[in-house]
Amino acid sequence: MAVVPESRVLTFSVFKWSSYSSTYLPENILVDKPNDQSSRWSSESNYPPQFLILKLERPAIVQSITFGKYEKTHVCNLKKFKVFGGMSEENMTELLSSGLKNDYNKETFTLKHKIDEQMFPCRFVKIVPLMSWGPSFNFSIWYIELHGIEDPDVVQPCLNWYSKYREQEAIRLCLKHFRQHNYTEAFESLQKKTRIALEHPMLTHLHDRLVLQGDFDACEELIDKAVRDGLFNQYISQQEYKPRWSQIIPKCNKGTSAQEISRDDMNSDGDDNRPGMRGGHQMVIDVQTETVYLFGGWDGTQDLADFWAYSVQENQWACISRDTEKESGPSARSCHKMCIDSQQRQIYTLGRYLDSSVRNSKSLKSDFYRYDIDANTWTLLSEDTSADGGPKLVFDHQMCMDSEKHMIYTFGGRILTCNGSVEDSRTTEPQFSGLYAYHCQAGTWSLLREDSCNAGPEDVQSRIGHCMLFHTRNRCLYVFGGQRSKTYLNDFFSYDVDGDHVEIISDGTKKDSGMVPMTGFTQRATIDPDLNEIHVLSGLSKDKDKREENVRNSFWIYDIARNNWSCVYKNDQAVKENPSKALQEEEPCPRFAHQLVYDEMHKVHYLFGGNPGKSCSPKMRLDDFWSLKLCRPSKEYLLRHCRYLIRKYRFEEKAQSEPLSALKYLQNDLSLTVDHTDPDETKEFQLLPSALFKSSSDFIPLGFSDVDQTYAQRTQLFDTLVNFFPDSMTPPKGNLVDLITL
Repeated sequence: MAVVPESRVLTFSVFKWSSYSSTYLPENILVDKPNDQSSRWSSESNYPPQFLILKLERPAIVQSITFGKYEKTHVCNLKKFKVFGGMSEENMTELLSSGLKNDYNKETFTLKHKIDEQMFPCRFVKIVPLMSWGPSFNFSIWYIELHGIEDPDVVQPCLNWYSKYREQEAIRLCLKHFRQHNYTEAFESLQKKTRIALEHPMLTHLHDRLVLQGDFDACEELIDKAVRDGLFNQYISQQEYKPRWSQIIPKCNKGTSAQEISRDDMNSDGDDNRPGMRGGHQMVIDVQTETVYLFGGWDGTQDLADFWAYSVQENQWACISRDTEKESGPSARSCHKMCIDSQQRQIYTLGRYLDSSVRNSKSLKSDFYRYDIDANTWTLLSEDTSADGGPKLVFDHQMCMDSEKHMIYTFGGRILTCNGSVEDSRTTEPQFSGLYAYHCQAGTWSLLREDSCNAGPEDVQSRIGHCMLFHTRNRCLYVFGGQRSKTYLNDFFSYDVDGDHVEIISDGTKKDSGMVPMTGFTQRATIDPDLNEIHVLSGLSKDKDKREENVRNSFWIYDIARNNWSCVYKNDQAVKENPSKALQEEEPCPRFAHQLVYDEMHKVHYLFGGNPGKSCSPKMRLDDFWSLKLCRPSKEYLLRHCRYLIRKYRFEEKAQSEPLSALKYLQNDLSLTVDHTDPDETKEFQLLPSALFKSSSDFIPLGFSDVDQTYAQRTQLFDTLVNFFPDSMTPPKGNLVDLITL
């Protein structure tokens, strides 16, 4: 395999510009003088389009762009911009859409430089400012540096491939246009001459059956085969999730069904049947047995030591212990952490919060317990983990289990200290715990990273209230968010547990506003190794003063492979006076100090309790229990939907020539494919009989006036069905006529 040369600084000149003001000339961006306020390009106005076009000394693979800045914040810095590139100034592709942070640090961005995993070259790069940090200010760029590969041995083959690729795509666009407009001879002649395939043979077969022959039964069979062969999987994976919350009303131990008792009865007798109201508790889930375990928490007045198990299959809570301390287990606690080893069927718990009034040298020992699920017994593994080489007593830390190698990783959390003690008098700054590993079989601790405030590339900054997840497939820990003193952190990094390597995914400085979960909000995260996704539920603001005004639920998904965040939903409705009635009981009210666990086998989240943050009721805690499923269109849904589209068109075609036969078809065949629980689809179905009274001219699709009406409509249906197939099988997305501008 050929070694790709290293990326180097590329030489370029300023080729064209939209405007410039005074002495702020375009060529100023060629020199980096951060202490010189006049060393910049500044546009004459902020009226679009404003741009700079750079011309490279020779064609190159442009991999990244670096923006230099003035030594202080500046109102003319680019809050939003785009970068385009291409071999000519007239034909460019978007390479980047982003923004700069308003500070004095250089920022480097990776540019799109591959199509279908094949690198492509550029000769021209165009920078288009869209918004400055100061409203209505002109745009300024202080310094630009381009990095990439200009070795002719690498660039020339890429240039040859790119030229061939463009030629091939142009021919495919022509083929698509000829077939859409039924220019059969031109289509066959061009295809025979070039030997370029417009699409996968299966789609050619579908076009033949649908558009040319009108064999709708054969079309349904082809779609059915495509779904069974998994050809719609790519389309499904690209669809947005829709969250489906359901409040869980568990069965009572007495055999009473949930519907037979009132909410008040449940509250009055709740201690016998299910966990009471609390926050700061901990939950883990055994996905093999579909059992959720819950321990401890704070009910608003005291710490709790009860231990519960919820069976998903039986929809029932069982109290394992009213007080684990009486059974040689941990004492009452909150803000602790738990993790589960599903293989060994063991649960571990570490840490807790202690009020300053009860802190002393004895109470500040960090005890560490293990619970054996099958034996129903607790074991004290350590009276004080710090004496065994592990962390000191911490709270609001994170803990993950590696069941394969029986290792536990714990990171962050604030270290509890005795107020007024000698060691605490040296500093009033809070202390944070580092990254530790515990070997379950050997019973030994090791310190992997100290809290080093990110002094070097392999260092990590400790924090509280963060998220940490273990990916069982790539064997990495993922850490993001959290708080350090009064600073909310927005960085995101991974730690390779086998290679002992830290990789910064995002340093938290990029201004991708709205495209990453907001800092300053309580976040709970889970991971799905099979789907290669991280899920984040964001709730109440951590800032007490802003809690009432910043009430929201939002759910985010991070695609690990694509390095991309997406927001599944946001709900900004205010919490009402009665939180249990909030959001019309369609979803849990925003909260903090709650717990969220995920069953990656059955793809279900479970949420319990927490603090709704009501200033009028500071001791209020919640005991509601919810499940969350993230739903995408299923194969069955898409198959039904495609059948509906085919039969709907078949009915409309029949309606033009055989109205009675069409009406019978509508009632007997088409109605079978309608989702009558979907109000939009039901309404569309109810309006379909109006097609019986439409003239044929009402059916001619836009842009198809030169072809037979039936051919045009069938072509439109074909184009709709093609959207469900993988891009590698389909004709090009664009249309030839769209290239013609007015």
